[in-house]
Amino acid sequence: MTAPGTSDEIHTIAEALGSRVLATRRLAGGFSHETCLVTLADGQVVVRLGGPDPAIEAAVMATARRHVPVPEVLLVLPAAAGEPAARPAMVIEYVSGTPLEQVLAADGPAGPPLSDLGAEVGRVVAGIGTVAYDRPGFFIDEQLTVRGERPWSTQLPEVAASCLAGVPEGRLDPAIRDGWRELCAVHAPALSAVDGHARLVHADVNPKNILVSSDGGRWQVAAVLDWEFGYAGCPYADAANMLRFGADYPAEFVDGFRSGFAGHQPADLPLAADWAYLGRVLDMFALSDLVTRPAGNPVADQAAEVIRHWVADGVPA
Repeated sequence: MTAPGTSDEIHTIAEALGSRVLATRRLAGGFSHETCLVTLADGQVVVRLGGPDPAIEAAVMATARRHVPVPEVLLVLPAAAGEPAARPAMVIEYVSGTPLEQVLAADGPAGPPLSDLGAEVGRVVAGIGTVAYDRPGFFIDEQLTVRGERPWSTQLPEVAASCLAGVPEGRLDPAIRDGWRELCAVHAPALSAVDGHARLVHADVNPKNILVSSDGGRWQVAAVLDWEFGYAGCPYADAANMLRFGADYPAEFVDGFRSGFAGHQPADLPLAADWAYLGRVLDMFALSDLVTRPAGNPVADQAAEVIRHWVADGVPA
């Protein structure tokens, strides 16, 4: 098996867990870190190496786990002071399941209807927003203290402009860049309707980060993974994130997801009639950021195609 990380890193983790390493295998997933499956003498765990200090993400996961399927965090190791080669690490339980992206990419359903799968995923994604905070913004410590932010409605135009300055040459032509800046400025005021929302947002809900299974003729979400970008804000952003590339998914899954998300909102957060539109406007932050990734990044290229489509036709309602 391919050995990820360094031998010292993996063995230090095993020792902290009171076990020993039998094998390792690199896994996909995670933007700023390396993920691997480690087989220990007493079972399997998933190890995340690198990226920012995982203490905040671990706290987010522990909070979300009370409401939606999230792997248990078994161990957090911060970067060792004075040892630049020792990356921070987080160890989580191994959860069996099939990545949602594999199910959606299959030629035909290998289980219950995909509309049922969409409804189940929508239900779980809606459940993330059950967690409430005192104000919107980003977490600054493992107590999940929220750093207050200026309203999203005032930030969108400047964030988009700043991101466009860093887009690699050739990904978006000048006319599209101008059109995107204008589109963000035109639609940003709509976010004033949700500027005050202060619910847990995963911020990277997509088919790569969801494990599913089917049992007894029913789909289940086994786990929602990769919480490194979580913040307090409007849950509609997570729905839009899931549907960002929805044109590539089976229509029955998309319809089921929309129904499941709309039908399972937290009881104390009434669903706005234009939640899908507001989610797409919120997703303009993420789209603007995605297209700054290096040339050849396939997700960035997909995001650029969405931007071109929206500039031509307007933000879908």
